[in-house]
Amino acid sequence: MKKIAALAIAAAGVAMAGPDDSLWGVTLVQNKNGNALSVPMQIVLLLTALTLLPAILMCLTPFLRIAVVLHFLRQALGTQTAPSNQVLVGLALFLSLLVIQPVANDVYHKAWEPLENGQISASEAWDQATPPVKTFLLKFAREKDIQLFIELSHSPQPAKPSDVELSALAPAYVLSELKAAFQIGAVLFLPFLIIDIVVASITVSVGMVQLPPVMVSAPFKVLLFVLVDGWNLVVGSLVRSFYS
Repeated sequence: MKKIAALAIAAAGVAMAGPDDSLWGVTLVQNKNGNALSVPMQIVLLLTALTLLPAILMCLTPFLRIAVVLHFLRQALGTQTAPSNQVLVGLALFLSLLVIQPVANDVYHKAWEPLENGQISASEAWDQATPPVKTFLLKFAREKDIQLFIELSHSPQPAKPSDVELSALAPAYVLSELKAAFQIGAVLFLPFLIIDIVVASITVSVGMVQLPPVMVSAPFKVLLFVLVDGWNLVVGSLVRSFYS
Protein backbone atom coordinates (compact mmCIF):
# COMPACT_ATOMS: atom_id res chain seq x y z
CA MET A 1 0.00 0.00 0.00
CA LYS A 2 2.91 2.32 0.74
CA LYS A 3 4.27 1.68 -2.74
CA ILE A 4 0.92 2.51 -4.36
CA ALA A 5 0.74 5.78 -2.42
CA ALA A 6 4.33 6.54 -3.39
CA LEU A 7 3.45 5.92 -7.02
CA ALA A 8 0.56 8.39 -6.88
CA ILE A 9 2.51 11.06 -5.02
CA ALA A 10 5.51 10.64 -7.30
CA ALA A 11 3.20 11.01 -10.28
CA ALA A 12 1.97 14.30 -8.89
CA GLY A 13 5.58 15.49 -8.64
CA VAL A 14 5.42 16.42 -4.98
CA ALA A 15 8.17 16.21 -2.36
CA MET A 16 7.79 16.75 1.39
CA ALA A 17 10.01 18.74 3.72
CA GLY A 18 10.59 19.80 7.32
CA PRO A 19 12.33 22.52 9.32
CA ASP A 20 15.81 21.07 8.66
CA ASP A 21 15.31 21.13 4.86
CA SER A 22 14.11 17.52 4.87
CA LEU A 23 11.25 15.41 6.10
CA TRP A 24 11.64 11.61 6.25
CA GLY A 25 14.76 12.02 4.16
CA VAL A 26 13.10 13.96 1.32
CA THR A 27 14.67 17.27 0.37
CA LEU A 28 12.72 20.48 0.07
CA VAL A 29 10.99 21.36 -3.18
CA GLN A 30 12.86 24.11 -4.98
CA ASN A 31 11.14 27.02 -6.70
CA LYS A 32 12.27 28.67 -9.94
CA ASN A 33 14.81 30.84 -8.12
CA GLY A 34 16.45 27.82 -6.50
CA ASN A 35 15.09 28.64 -3.05
CA ALA A 36 13.32 26.06 -0.95
CA LEU A 37 9.55 26.43 -0.74
CA SER A 38 8.12 27.06 2.70
CA VAL A 39 6.72 24.20 4.75
CA PRO A 40 3.09 25.51 4.57
CA MET A 41 3.36 25.70 0.78
CA GLN A 42 4.71 22.15 0.62
CA ILE A 43 1.86 20.95 2.84
CA VAL A 44 -0.57 22.57 0.39
CA LEU A 45 1.17 20.79 -2.49
CA LEU A 46 1.06 17.48 -0.63
CA LEU A 47 -2.64 17.81 0.18
CA THR A 48 -3.30 18.70 -3.46
CA ALA A 49 -1.46 15.55 -4.54
CA LEU A 50 -3.48 13.46 -2.09
CA THR A 51 -6.74 14.81 -3.55
CA LEU A 52 -5.58 13.47 -6.93
CA LEU A 53 -4.90 10.02 -5.48
CA PRO A 54 -8.51 8.69 -5.80
CA ALA A 55 -8.73 9.88 -9.42
CA ILE A 56 -5.37 8.28 -10.23
CA LEU A 57 -6.36 4.99 -8.63
CA MET A 58 -9.75 4.92 -10.34
CA CYS A 59 -8.75 6.04 -13.85
CA LEU A 60 -5.09 5.19 -14.42
CA THR A 61 -5.10 1.67 -12.98
CA PRO A 62 -6.98 -1.56 -13.84
CA PHE A 63 -9.63 -0.42 -11.34
CA LEU A 64 -11.58 1.27 -14.13
CA ARG A 65 -12.08 -1.83 -16.26
CA ILE A 66 -12.67 -4.17 -13.32
CA ALA A 67 -15.23 -1.92 -11.59
CA VAL A 68 -17.25 -1.35 -14.76
CA VAL A 69 -17.30 -5.07 -15.63
CA LEU A 70 -18.38 -6.04 -12.11
CA HIS A 71 -21.26 -3.55 -12.24
CA PHE A 72 -22.27 -4.93 -15.64
CA LEU A 73 -22.24 -8.40 -14.11
CA ARG A 74 -24.52 -7.35 -11.28
CA GLN A 75 -26.95 -5.78 -13.73
CA ALA A 76 -26.90 -8.95 -15.87
CA LEU A 77 -27.67 -11.11 -12.84
CA GLY A 78 -30.55 -8.82 -11.91
CA THR A 79 -29.69 -8.94 -8.21
CA GLN A 80 -30.09 -5.16 -7.86
CA THR A 81 -27.86 -4.30 -4.87
CA ALA A 82 -26.22 -7.67 -4.21
CA PRO A 83 -23.25 -7.58 -4.03
CA SER A 84 -23.27 -4.05 -2.66
CA ASN A 85 -21.26 -1.20 -4.16
CA GLN A 86 -18.80 -1.38 -1.28
CA VAL A 87 -18.07 -5.04 -1.98
CA LEU A 88 -17.62 -4.50 -5.71
CA VAL A 89 -15.38 -1.46 -5.19
CA GLY A 90 -13.32 -3.34 -2.59
CA LEU A 91 -12.87 -6.34 -4.89
CA ALA A 92 -11.93 -4.07 -7.80
CA LEU A 93 -9.41 -2.23 -5.61
CA PHE A 94 -7.65 -5.39 -4.41
CA LEU A 95 -7.53 -6.84 -7.93
CA SER A 96 -6.14 -3.53 -9.21
CA LEU A 97 -3.39 -3.55 -6.58
CA LEU A 98 -2.52 -7.09 -7.63
CA VAL A 99 -2.15 -6.11 -11.29
CA ILE A 100 -0.42 -2.77 -10.73
CA GLN A 101 2.06 -4.10 -8.14
CA PRO A 102 4.98 -4.66 -10.59
CA VAL A 103 4.66 -1.09 -11.89
CA ALA A 104 4.38 0.29 -8.34
CA ASN A 105 7.49 -1.66 -7.28
CA ASP A 106 9.39 -0.30 -10.28
CA VAL A 107 8.43 3.30 -9.52
CA TYR A 108 9.10 2.85 -5.82
CA HIS A 109 12.64 1.53 -6.28
CA LYS A 110 13.63 3.79 -9.18
CA ALA A 111 12.08 7.07 -8.08
CA TRP A 112 10.69 7.14 -4.54
CA GLU A 113 13.57 5.45 -2.68
CA PRO A 114 16.31 7.64 -4.24
CA LEU A 115 14.17 10.74 -3.61
CA GLU A 116 13.55 9.70 -0.01
CA ASN A 117 17.28 9.14 0.51
CA GLY A 118 18.12 12.54 -0.97
CA GLN A 119 20.02 11.02 -3.91
CA ILE A 120 17.94 12.72 -6.60
CA SER A 121 15.73 15.78 -6.85
CA ALA A 122 11.96 15.83 -7.28
CA SER A 123 12.25 16.55 -11.02
CA GLU A 124 14.68 13.65 -11.45
CA ALA A 125 12.31 11.41 -9.50
CA TRP A 126 9.52 12.41 -11.87
CA ASP A 127 11.72 11.51 -14.84
CA GLN A 128 12.48 8.11 -13.28
CA ALA A 129 8.83 7.41 -12.42
CA THR A 130 7.35 8.36 -15.79
CA PRO A 131 8.75 5.55 -18.05
CA PRO A 132 7.24 2.59 -16.10
CA VAL A 133 3.88 4.36 -15.91
CA LYS A 134 3.98 5.18 -19.63
CA THR A 135 4.89 1.59 -20.49
CA PHE A 136 1.87 0.30 -18.57
CA LEU A 137 -0.53 2.83 -20.09
CA LEU A 138 0.79 2.29 -23.62
CA LYS A 139 0.18 -1.44 -23.31
CA PHE A 140 -3.59 -0.92 -23.04
CA ALA A 141 -4.21 2.43 -24.74
CA ARG A 142 -5.39 2.07 -28.33
CA GLU A 143 -3.43 3.86 -31.02
CA LYS A 144 -6.67 5.42 -32.33
CA ASP A 145 -7.45 6.95 -28.93
CA ILE A 146 -3.89 8.22 -28.48
CA GLN A 147 -4.01 9.86 -31.89
CA LEU A 148 -7.34 11.50 -31.02
CA PHE A 149 -5.98 13.22 -27.91
CA ILE A 150 -2.75 14.20 -29.64
CA GLU A 151 -4.86 16.01 -32.24
CA LEU A 152 -7.15 17.54 -29.62
CA SER A 153 -4.19 18.86 -27.64
CA HIS A 154 -2.43 20.08 -30.82
CA SER A 155 0.72 18.26 -29.72
CA PRO A 156 3.47 17.35 -32.20
CA GLN A 157 3.43 13.81 -33.52
CA PRO A 158 5.70 11.63 -31.36
CA ALA A 159 8.62 9.89 -33.07
CA LYS A 160 8.07 6.75 -30.98
CA PRO A 161 5.46 5.52 -28.47
CA SER A 162 7.56 6.48 -25.46
CA ASP A 163 7.50 10.11 -26.62
CA VAL A 164 3.73 10.39 -26.13
CA GLU A 165 2.95 12.95 -23.45
CA LEU A 166 1.08 11.81 -20.35
CA SER A 167 -1.47 14.57 -20.96
CA ALA A 168 -2.58 12.68 -24.09
CA LEU A 169 -1.78 9.16 -22.94
CA ALA A 170 -3.83 9.28 -19.70
CA PRO A 171 -7.22 10.13 -21.27
CA ALA A 172 -6.50 7.74 -24.15
CA TYR A 173 -5.98 4.95 -21.61
CA VAL A 174 -9.26 5.81 -19.88
CA LEU A 175 -11.14 5.77 -23.18
CA SER A 176 -9.59 2.45 -24.21
CA GLU A 177 -10.38 0.85 -20.86
CA LEU A 178 -13.99 2.00 -21.05
CA LYS A 179 -14.35 0.40 -24.47
CA ALA A 180 -12.77 -2.85 -23.26
CA ALA A 181 -15.02 -2.89 -20.19
CA PHE A 182 -18.17 -2.36 -22.25
CA GLN A 183 -17.14 -5.13 -24.65
CA ILE A 184 -16.67 -7.56 -21.77
CA GLY A 185 -19.92 -6.41 -20.19
CA ALA A 186 -21.83 -7.05 -23.42
CA VAL A 187 -20.47 -10.60 -23.58
CA LEU A 188 -21.45 -11.18 -19.95
CA PHE A 189 -25.00 -10.06 -20.65
CA LEU A 190 -25.65 -12.58 -23.45
CA PRO A 191 -26.18 -15.84 -21.49
CA PHE A 192 -28.38 -14.11 -18.91
CA LEU A 193 -30.32 -12.37 -21.67
CA ILE A 194 -31.09 -15.75 -23.22
CA ILE A 195 -32.45 -16.97 -19.88
CA ASP A 196 -34.64 -13.86 -19.62
CA ILE A 197 -36.02 -14.42 -23.13
CA VAL A 198 -36.76 -18.12 -22.51
CA VAL A 199 -38.44 -17.46 -19.16
CA ALA A 200 -40.48 -14.56 -20.59
CA SER A 201 -41.66 -16.73 -23.49
CA ILE A 202 -42.71 -19.55 -21.16
CA THR A 203 -44.52 -17.32 -18.67
CA VAL A 204 -46.43 -15.55 -21.43
CA SER A 205 -47.36 -18.83 -23.16
CA VAL A 206 -48.81 -20.31 -19.94
CA GLY A 207 -50.62 -17.09 -19.09
CA MET A 208 -48.60 -16.27 -15.96
CA VAL A 209 -48.95 -12.51 -16.07
CA GLN A 210 -49.24 -11.87 -12.34
CA LEU A 211 -45.51 -12.41 -11.76
CA PRO A 212 -42.93 -10.35 -13.68
CA PRO A 213 -40.64 -12.55 -15.84
CA VAL A 214 -37.59 -10.85 -14.30
CA MET A 215 -38.48 -12.22 -10.85
CA VAL A 216 -38.92 -15.73 -12.26
CA SER A 217 -35.64 -15.69 -14.21
CA ALA A 218 -33.52 -14.23 -11.38
CA PRO A 219 -33.13 -17.53 -9.43
CA PHE A 220 -32.22 -19.38 -12.64
CA LYS A 221 -29.55 -16.82 -13.52
CA VAL A 222 -28.06 -16.97 -10.03
CA LEU A 223 -28.16 -20.78 -10.13
CA LEU A 224 -26.39 -20.85 -13.50
CA PHE A 225 -23.76 -18.40 -12.25
CA VAL A 226 -23.10 -20.52 -9.15
CA LEU A 227 -22.98 -23.82 -11.06
CA VAL A 228 -20.32 -22.58 -13.50
CA ASP A 229 -18.32 -20.98 -10.64
CA GLY A 230 -18.92 -17.57 -12.18
CA TRP A 231 -16.89 -15.46 -9.78
CA ASN A 232 -13.79 -17.53 -10.41
CA LEU A 233 -14.29 -17.33 -14.18
CA VAL A 234 -15.01 -13.60 -14.28
CA VAL A 235 -12.24 -12.52 -11.89
CA GLY A 236 -9.71 -14.90 -13.45
CA SER A 237 -10.52 -13.69 -16.97
CA LEU A 238 -10.37 -10.05 -15.89
CA VAL A 239 -6.95 -10.35 -14.25
CA ARG A 240 -5.55 -12.45 -17.13
CA SER A 241 -6.71 -9.83 -19.62
CA PHE A 242 -4.03 -7.49 -18.23
CA TYR A 243 -1.25 -10.03 -18.78
CA SER A 244 -2.17 -11.13 -22.31
